[in-house]
Amino acid sequence: MKKILLYLSLAFLSFQTTEAQGIKGIFDKVTKSTSTSGSSLSNEDIISGLKDALRVGTDSSTRKLSKMDGFFKDAAIKILMPEEAKKVERTLRNFGMGSLVDKAVLSMNRAAEDAASGVGNIFWDAIKGMSITDGLKILRGGDFAATDYLKSITTKQLTEKFRPVIEASLIKMDATKYWNDVFTNYNRFSKDQVNTDLTAYVTEKALSGLFYNISLQEQKIRKDPAAQVTDILKKVFSSK
Repeated sequence: MKKILLYLSLAFLSFQTTEAQGIKGIFDKVTKSTSTSGSSLSNEDIISGLKDALRVGTDSSTRKLSKMDGFFKDAAIKILMPEEAKKVERTLRNFGMGSLVDKAVLSMNRAAEDAASGVGNIFWDAIKGMSITDGLKILRGGDFAATDYLKSITTKQLTEKFRPVIEASLIKMDATKYWNDVFTNYNRFSKDQVNTDLTAYVTEKALSGLFYNISLQEQKIRKDPAAQVTDILKKVFSSK
């Protein structure tokens, strides 16, 4: 514990001349809490705070993205036709089939929205397994260290479990039908056959959008007191 307090004190001294931001702000806030309140933060407090931050971030992100238009009306993560299919899109639009392409794009995003609600347990299992060593690495990392940690230990499992959900969602939302219609029509006008794995493409894009939103939530929790919605988050991240 003495080593941790020493480390945090050194971090405070090195950053005290600049405005506290991101992960630096956490060091400052933890140190201030220790020096002014007379009560130190234990390893358990720090890990609990980080776990809560990840839980709140993942819950908020999955709820947001699983709603209608969670993907479709968010320009930062909206799933568009893949690069290798841009020629397909241009060709079909030139032949007056733009509505078919639009339906394909909408259905891909609807599939991602439908699948986003089914990943909470995967995240929570990973969060519960965070060790003290993991937590200290996150504290010493960059502004997105918590999100990067979560991504590193869940991406493989999420991909394995998310893909069948996406596949079922694509069928449910008629994305597969529209996708097949798009390429069937395109192949009528082109000698080059395009065979894109729709499920793999939407899965990758959906997970990318999910982690992007988690990273935004992480930043809010680090910097905005209003986003520190539990007692342990306030204790670890609040400057008071």
